[in-house]
Amino acid sequence: MNSLNNKVVLVTGASRGIGAAIAKQLAGHGAKLVINYAGSQSEADETVKAIRNNGGDAIALKADVSKPAEVTALFDAAIAHFGRIDVLINNAGIMITKLLKDTTDEDFTRQFEINVRGTFNTMREAATKLANGGTIINTSTTQTRVMTPSYSTYVATKAAVEQLTRVFAKEAGNRGITVNAILPGPTNTELFTKGKTQEQIDRLASLNAFNRLGEVEDIAKVVSFLASDEAKWISGQTIGVNGAMA
Repeated sequence: MNSLNNKVVLVTGASRGIGAAIAKQLAGHGAKLVINYAGSQSEADETVKAIRNNGGDAIALKADVSKPAEVTALFDAAIAHFGRIDVLINNAGIMITKLLKDTTDEDFTRQFEINVRGTFNTMREAATKLANGGTIINTSTTQTRVMTPSYSTYVATKAAVEQLTRVFAKEAGNRGITVNAILPGPTNTELFTKGKTQEQIDRLASLNAFNRLGEVEDIAKVVSFLASDEAKWISGQTIGVNGAMA
């Protein structure tokens, strides 16, 4: 997929899990990576090191995507270093699973601030700073299709992300920018497995056609395609990456 050669890709929440896998996958296809992180610099540095050890080019930049000023600084620093940003991948997010009646105001606000406002902030910045002909890939969830109890607030945030994706795709098309969202199913990451029993994990894994959890590489391969020039006629779409779960 040589159409990724020298493309500059900003991945939010890329210090570990799906974000790190996406970054490494795209670097393997020749992209230059901006690894955004909010918490662990050491994990972000490890992702950068892994990319560089394989002959790639990457830097790590800290920013809380829920804060507009930090997002502006993130874009400006990335452009100052690489000269432009071609692809934005909104991967940063949090998931709190509680029954609606047990969800606190803090739970609600925290998820909307990061999952929705964070995506809004980066897309607003990308509206003027992403290169012409660029690509935006947002992250939703298959839970917007299956609606499992205890995911209500999380699903609400991701439904908002999907709607932002659809509308912004029409707004950004005049600059040749594509905007899509991927909907991963249960994926073997710390975000997904934390707080779940093995029985719960096995039950969720059994809901797809292949009777296993998705792996981060399964998601990264789809993102690599959407980031490539081969996918330039796909925009405004929400794409399930879930092994036929939904």
